[in-house]
Amino acid sequence: MADSDQQPSPRPSRAGRDLPAAIGVGLALFIYVVITLTWWPVGFIVLLVLLTSLGAYEVHGALKRVGMTSAVVPVVLGNIFIIGGSYAAAVLQPVTRLPWHIVLLGTIGGTVLLVLVWRMFGGAENYVRDSAASVFIIGYIPLLASFVGLILAEQHGVAKTVAVFVCIVASDVGGYAAGASIGKHPMAPNISPKKTWEGMAGSVVLASAFGIGLSVWVLHQAWWFGLILAVVVVFAGTAGDLIESLIKRDVGIKDMSSILPGHGGVMDRLDSTLVAAPAAWLVFVLAGINW
Repeated sequence: MADSDQQPSPRPSRAGRDLPAAIGVGLALFIYVVITLTWWPVGFIVLLVLLTSLGAYEVHGALKRVGMTSAVVPVVLGNIFIIGGSYAAAVLQPVTRLPWHIVLLGTIGGTVLLVLVWRMFGGAENYVRDSAASVFIIGYIPLLASFVGLILAEQHGVAKTVAVFVCIVASDVGGYAAGASIGKHPMAPNISPKKTWEGMAGSVVLASAFGIGLSVWVLHQAWWFGLILAVVVVFAGTAGDLIESLIKRDVGIKDMSSILPGHGGVMDRLDSTLVAAPAAWLVFVLAGINW
């Protein structure tokens, strides 16, 4: 074939991603989230359970690279019951009078017990190491992700959930824009060399702007509450990024998987949310935002 007839292949972005694919996947997820949060919150929880189950499988595969084999089947089953059960318990608590935290603790404890018994049939060799891998995934993914459902289940939970996710997205966008344009001083060069203090500042500025606006016009709270929420989300989300970077660096991979075109793995997108969600939930609880 002549050179003039060859079609150019898609050019990756500066971040090494297929930008059109990334935009397409992101847009599809955005539309689904908007529709479910507006008309069918249970559908949002279904998506959360699906993504975290895939994320648990990704981490299972990553840990296998360093000789740690988790009991992925009971872990994924537990993920469904931990997230779905705690959300359902929180929504139905006024009727059932069953505290959601009892369900959360019960499903976590039951899942841990199940993985310990499941691995028992594999013999004594590497029992502690493999069991530790399972417990790590349970604590890292379903436990932390359950706070997304708990925020959604609160009074006016949709508005709170939107505020948290907008702050997370604004943090990512502000950090990327500032880091790519003026980033010079690495924040954690041994963990994530591309993350800079200038990018962190961009995250704080953009997330704070959105947080203040959402606090005043959506949450109907004082402007300073939005500022506090945004700053907490930025720092917690950044910690989530660094935690996942440490995991990938330890096991020797760049992405958790390639299941999301243009994005990498599910965990490459959930890393910020997993840590930001419980931090944001704590802000709402301490502030008593149950208007």
